[in-house]
Amino acid sequence: MSYFAAAAVRVEGGWTAEEVSLRGATDIDEVADRLRDVEPDADLSLLFVEADDAYLVILRLDEGEDLRVFGSDSAYAEESRLGALLVGDLKTSVTGVEDGDEPRPAASGGDDDTEQPAVDPEADPVGDADILADQGISAQKLLALCAHEGMLPADVTAEICQVLGCADEVEELREV
Repeated sequence: MSYFAAAAVRVEGGWTAEEVSLRGATDIDEVADRLRDVEPDADLSLLFVEADDAYLVILRLDEGEDLRVFGSDSAYAEESRLGALLVGDLKTSVTGVEDGDEPRPAASGGDDDTEQPAVDPEADPVGDADILADQGISAQKLLALCAHEGMLPADVTAEICQVLGCADEVEELREV
């Protein structure tokens, strides 16, 4: 299974991006170490792993600590060794609603009269959907991006990076 792994790291001067090889990684801690190595002094480090136009995994480190992970679909763990390494230990499925909260209908106000489900019924997102909430992308928005019909993992990454302000840096990696 082919993959593209792009690290976007934020330091005082702004964002930088670098492609990261995950070849030979033996566990999630080694992947986190490779993300730290991109810029050890980063205040925010993100790793976007896109696999076979089907799966997206986002890893986050704040000041090199507290690894958080979100996966667009738990099936990735069954499809590849890398998927098992990244999301295989994530047991928590996410739905975009807090425990005890009732799901709310999608807000109306667009040209689209149909309501999109919060989560693709075929996918089983896992991990921390609030991974980017403090950066302007709520769990509900992240899940909606992942579930949007026709959106590839690269499209989701591009949308996220546009909000974060690092879209150009990550897109340059694709052109190499």
